[in-house]
Amino acid sequence: MDGILISSIASVERSWTKWAHLRNVDAALTRETAHGRRAVETIGLLRPDLDPEDELKVIEDIEIADNEGLTVLPGVLALLAALPADRWTVVTSATQRLARIRMAAGGIPVPARLVTADRVTRGKPHPEPFLAGAALLGVAPADCVVFEDSASGAQAGRDAGCTVVATTFSHPIESLDAAHHLVRDLTDVKAEAVRGEIRLQLTPIAESR
Repeated sequence: MDGILISSIASVERSWTKWAHLRNVDAALTRETAHGRRAVETIGLLRPDLDPEDELKVIEDIEIADNEGLTVLPGVLALLAALPADRWTVVTSATQRLARIRMAAGGIPVPARLVTADRVTRGKPHPEPFLAGAALLGVAPADCVVFEDSASGAQAGRDAGCTVVATTFSHPIESLDAAHHLVRDLTDVKAEAVRGEIRLQLTPIAESR
């Protein structure tokens, strides 16, 4: 979701900075740790002495209250309009509540079912979220394409057995070596539904390992 469909990076960083100040944690380390991870795992890494569920509610409320600067990323609406509604979903490290609010705020169509932080036991870079996404769609992981912007997400998608297309919107190219293909953003991805198949055309900026 964040970094692929919408950009709420400024809000995420402001929110985690606020949480870091509340909990006496280095703010720069907190922002770096939080990217591409479930909040409960970030909390566990930074303040393992605190109750993760209580802290999850704190950071979730902070993030939900801050939608300033949220924008839809280039190419998103055109790509989603080309896809049948039952052939795509969102796999995100955000909670269900936060994901739905953020997508609605950005005017993104919200899938009836999506995979969020509170629907899995292990978050990215573990492959469980994308395996759950494939199962939700009723498609083998090998027949799924994952769009990611973070190193942990790209690794999770590859380990799940999916084809991974990473955008270079928010992370440097050298951190995305788990991706199969790299594109600038979703304007470099075209989709067409043909006789029950989804055909994707990419304009890659480079090929990863």
